Amino acid sequence: MDYFFAQIEERENPRFKGKPVVVGADPKEGRGRGVVSTCNYEARKYGIHSAMPISKAYQLCSDAIFLPVNMELYQKVSEKIMEIIKKYSKVWEIVSLDEAYLDISPAPSIKGRGYQKAESLAKKLKKEIFEKEKLTSSIGIGPNKLIAKIAAEKAKPNGLLMIQPNQVKKFLEPLDIEDLPGIGPKTAEVLRNLKINTSGDISRYRSKYKIKDLKKLSKIKLKNLFGKVGETIYERTRGIDETPVTSEEIIKSIGKEITFEKDTRDPEIIFENFDKIIEEVYKELLANKFSFRTITVICRFQGFETHTKSKTLKEQADNLEIIKSEAKKLLLKFLIEKPKLIRLIGLRISSLQ
Repeated sequence: MDYFFAQIEERENPRFKGKPVVVGADPKEGRGRGVVSTCNYEARKYGIHSAMPISKAYQLCSDAIFLPVNMELYQKVSEKIMEIIKKYSKVWEIVSLDEAYLDISPAPSIKGRGYQKAESLAKKLKKEIFEKEKLTSSIGIGPNKLIAKIAAEKAKPNGLLMIQPNQVKKFLEPLDIEDLPGIGPKTAEVLRNLKINTSGDISRYRSKYKIKDLKKLSKIKLKNLFGKVGETIYERTRGIDETPVTSEEIIKSIGKEITFEKDTRDPEIIFENFDKIIEEVYKELLANKFSFRTITVICRFQGFETHTKSKTLKEQADNLEIIKSEAKKLLLKFLIEKPKLIRLIGLRISSLQ
């Protein structure tokens, strides 16, 4: 879906159309502490984007319409859209409120007509979503999830892009490395500082780094740089992705964060809020009947300096006291090691079963 939360707000309030709309925390005239959840394309013209500090967004465009996150409404709309999507294939995977995959290759009607049939179905799907929910969407079609996802991103807003198997190489190679799912800012920074000479040696330089450049790195070199993730990067640069579309919901971790109204070092404020986070995470753990092995504490200091500390247990656990004990030890280490004011704290438990 295109700029999903903000687009729903435009639909509910037609007077917002054509104006910059930002959904997220209260900016408090530039003193707000949260982040941008999403924004429309008018707001993006000012440089505003998702996950940006709300105070920065306010600086860039104080005249924007700032709205709180109305998650209950967005979830209801999402459920309606996903019900439409599920009619188009028995093999579907919901990724988030505004994103899903469909595998239409097993459908009897697709055999013999391939990508032309896929394109026809995609057009019908876009049309039905718009007619029923008055919201635009963008669809990517490809031989696997990787190519379909990138194509959908490139089709935005309100577009449709089809990449057939013989077009994958030509499509991928000119793209920036950050267009490749799995390559975040930190990984991209490492790669942008590398140059591959004709001899295959690596030397430092700064430049735009394209997927065609990344393909010059061997699988061994990428594995040395990034571990197991390096192998995945190697495959994705070549358009390889054998991950199946599956309707089974896989929860990889459970987490919660809180941003303080003011940066603080007050232990009472910090641990009182941390106790609330622990309780919420534990409730979700119980609701899903999970056990865990890994506990991770997130701490963001003044100046947006963010660090994590983790503890992996020897065996699976589902005990609240273990979470409390181990998580608080990790948080205490942050307080001892760094004297800076704290902006945000968070907890994530993973290695779930």
